[in-house]
Amino acid sequence: MSAAKLADLWDDAHAATLDEPGQLLYRSNLLGSDLRITNFGGGNTSAKVPMTDPLTRAEVTVLWVKGSGGDIGSMKRDGFSTLYLDKLENLKGLYRGLAHEDEMVGYLPHCTFDLNPRAASIDTPLHAYIPHRHVDHVHPDAVIAIAASQNAERLTRDIFGGEMGFLPWQRPGFDLGLKIGQMAAEHPEYVGVVLGGHGVFTWGETSRDCYRTTLRILQKAADWLAAHEKAPAFGGARVNALDATARSAVATRLMPEIRGRISAGEYKVGHFDDSQAVLDFVNSHALADLAPMGTSCPDHFLRTKIRPLVLPFDPAKPDVDGLVGQLDALAEAYRQDYAGYYERCKRPTSPAMRDPNAVIWLVPGVGMLSFARDRATARIAAEFYINAINVMRGASGVDRYVGLAEQEAFDIEYWLLEEAKLQRMPKPKPLAGRVALVTGGAGGIGKATAIRLLAEGACVVLADIDAGALETAQAELRKAFGRDVVAGVQVDVTQEERVQGAFEQAVLQFGGLDILVSNAGIASAAAFEDTTLALWDRNMDILAKGYFLVARAGYRIMKSQKLGGSIIFVASKNGLAASPGASAYCTAKAAEIHLARCLALEGAPYGIRVNTVNPDAVLRGSRIWQGEWRDQRAASNKVSVDDLEEVYRQRSLLKRSVYPEDIAEGVFFFASDLSAKSTGNILNVDAGNAQSFTR
Repeated sequence: MSAAKLADLWDDAHAATLDEPGQLLYRSNLLGSDLRITNFGGGNTSAKVPMTDPLTRAEVTVLWVKGSGGDIGSMKRDGFSTLYLDKLENLKGLYRGLAHEDEMVGYLPHCTFDLNPRAASIDTPLHAYIPHRHVDHVHPDAVIAIAASQNAERLTRDIFGGEMGFLPWQRPGFDLGLKIGQMAAEHPEYVGVVLGGHGVFTWGETSRDCYRTTLRILQKAADWLAAHEKAPAFGGARVNALDATARSAVATRLMPEIRGRISAGEYKVGHFDDSQAVLDFVNSHALADLAPMGTSCPDHFLRTKIRPLVLPFDPAKPDVDGLVGQLDALAEAYRQDYAGYYERCKRPTSPAMRDPNAVIWLVPGVGMLSFARDRATARIAAEFYINAINVMRGASGVDRYVGLAEQEAFDIEYWLLEEAKLQRMPKPKPLAGRVALVTGGAGGIGKATAIRLLAEGACVVLADIDAGALETAQAELRKAFGRDVVAGVQVDVTQEERVQGAFEQAVLQFGGLDILVSNAGIASAAAFEDTTLALWDRNMDILAKGYFLVARAGYRIMKSQKLGGSIIFVASKNGLAASPGASAYCTAKAAEIHLARCLALEGAPYGIRVNTVNPDAVLRGSRIWQGEWRDQRAASNKVSVDDLEEVYRQRSLLKRSVYPEDIAEGVFFFASDLSAKSTGNILNVDAGNAQSFTR
C-alpha cells in the first residue's frame, strides 16, 4: 500500500525565466502549497547565490534564506534574508558553546548583505553551514512521525538506507547548525538529515534538484509508513461519532460557553473541525494515552500548547448540558496544570507565564475546537494539531510515539528569542477577537458598517436576504480583509427558525458573538388612508418583528457567554420625527427604538449594552433608495429623482449629505469600548434635524 502521491509541480519552462533567487522563491511557494510537506509558517528554504558586492564590486557568495516569521507558501521575494556567507563562516570563531547560543543571533545582523531589512531567523546557521548550494527544511507529517518514534534512528536507516543522516532532538541554533554542516561534509552520499522530533533537511546543487529530492524523500517516508502501519489506526474506535448535524449542534452549544470562560483577559475567536483525521483520533482507544503526551515538533506546540484539553463527553449518551456544567472545573484544572508546568520548568530569566487557557479542546464523537486571539490563528492552531495527530498516528502505527520532554518544550515555548518576536508584534486593534453579525449586511449601510468593524479587527458575519448581493459583498470583503474574518449567511429576519439558524452558523464559524448590528430594513410610503394591511404588516414584520427576533437570538448568545456585548439598532430619524405619507414605516421605526430601550434595561446586569443609531436620507449606496421609495420621496417633495439628495442636504441644519460611512462610524462608536459606559442611548446621524432632537 502506498500513500497519496505528492505532485511534482516544477515547470522547467517557467523556472528558466527566473534568476536564482527567483527559482528559490518559486521552489519555496511550491513546497508551502501542500500542508503535507510543511505547515503554515513552518520550515525554511535557502540558496547560496554568487552576487556582486555593492561596495567592492567583487563577486561574493550570498545566503538567501527565509527570514524570521515568514511562510514559504505565501512569501514574496522580500521575505528572504540575505547574508554574506563568508561573514557567517567567521561567526564560528566567536561561538562560545551551548551556554551562549542566544548571543549568536545578535551577530546575524552584522552579516547582512545589501542592507536588507528582513531579520534573519534562528535557523540561519543550519542552512549556512551545509556545504550544498540549495537547502530545504520542512516539517512533513510522515518524516516527523519517524522522527518522533522511540526508535527513530533505526527507522531512519531502515527506510532511507544510507542516503539520510539522523541527529537526535536539539533546539535549533548555532550548535545544531555546526552539527548538520559537519554531518553533510563527512557524508557526501547523504541527501539530507532527519532531525529527531522535529523535521527534515534535504539539499541539492540546483533548485530543481533540491525540490525533487525533498519530494522523493517525503514520498518514500509516507509510502513506508502506509505499508507498515498497524490497523486500525489508534487502536480503533472506542466511541462512534455523532452524525454531522449533531456534531455541529454540540459545537454550537459548547463554543460560546468555552469562549466566555477563556476570554476574560483577551477576547478569543473559535474554530471547529470535525474532519475524518480528527474524528479518528478523538474517538479512539489511544486518545487517553496519546493526548497527554503532547506534541513533538516545536512548530506544533508553539501554536497549540504542548497538550490539549480532552472533554469528558460520551456521544452514546450526549448530555451537553451536563458537560457545560463541568466546564468551569475543567478549564480551571487545565489552567492549574499549565501553571504547574510553568513553575516546574521556568528559568531565572524566563518571561512571565502567558495565557494558561487551553488552545485545543477535543470532544469525543464531535471533533476539535480551537481558540486564539484571531480567527486565522485559531484555524492554523487546528491545522497544526491535525499535523500532530498525523504524526502520532504514523509513529504509533509502526513504533511507539514519543512526545518532546517537558523541559525541552518549555525552553522552546519560553525562549527569550521567541518572547522578543512576540513583543515585536503590533498592538491589537480595538475590536480584535470580537465577533460581529450585521443584518442587511450586503446593503449600503450594512456593508459600510462591516468594513468599519473589519478595519478595527473584528470578525464579521454578513446576514442578508439577497443571495446575489450577499455573495458579491462577501467576495469583496474577503478580498480586502481575508477569508478568515468574513462569513456570510442568507436569512429572512421575519422567520424565527431562519434567524436562529443564522446565529448558529455565526457561532460555528467564529465561536460566539460580541457585536450585533440590526440593520435589515425596507422603506415604504403611502398616505394613511391608502396604507393597506399588507403594507402595514410588511413594515411591522421586517422592522419590528425582525429586529425583535434578531436581537433575541443575539442576546441569548451574549448572555450565555457572560462577556457582555453590544447590540446596535440602525433605526431612523422617522422613529422620532413623524413624516406624512409613511405611517407604517415611522411606527415600525419607533417600535425599534423603544425595543432597544427595553432591551437596554434587561441587558445591563449582564454587561450587554443596547444603543440606537438614527440615520436620515442616506441615498448613496442604499438599496432602499434604489427602488420606488426614492420615486415616492421625490414625488412627495415635488422634485426630480436627481434633485432629491440636494433637497435633503438643504433640509438639514448643517447642509451636508449623510453617507453609509457616517452611519458606520456611529455604529463603531457603540460597538467599541469608546462607549463602554453608554447604553439606552440614541445617536442621530442626520446632519441635524430639529424635529428629531431627543427630549
